[in-house]
Amino acid sequence: MNDIIEQPNLIRWYYEGLKQGVFWAMKCKKCKNVTFPPTGCCEHCGSWEVEGITLSGDATLLYATHNIAPACHPRFEKIAPYVYGHLQLKEGPIVQAVILGVEPTPEALHDLFNRGPVPAKAETIEMEDLPILGFRVTL
Repeated sequence: MNDIIEQPNLIRWYYEGLKQGVFWAMKCKKCKNVTFPPTGCCEHCGSWEVEGITLSGDATLLYATHNIAPACHPRFEKIAPYVYGHLQLKEGPIVQAVILGVEPTPEALHDLFNRGPVPAKAETIEMEDLPILGFRVTL
């Protein structure tokens, strides 16, 4: 994919990739940095010279917590309570996502914290309307 993707098509491309278990991002041809989620220009240098790449799905979970308030959007009510966290992708960007494989209890989160940064792998979580990105920790 070497041509500039129009924004509505970019969003569709991202979600269609998620449905297929493919995790898309943009790589800048100028500065070589990765932008995720994908946008029409580089978030690092502002260049429009970006191309689509497939992410490995490999990440490191840096921080995790659980939702204690009502879900942030009605689509998340069916999976609540859940764990979410900040992860650094192998390709560089830091993202927020639902964390799979960890119970949303203080004890489980405390154990996870004591392990320090742990590896995680991207997964698609099927929702009623749109798929979402999740990461499963590999403990």
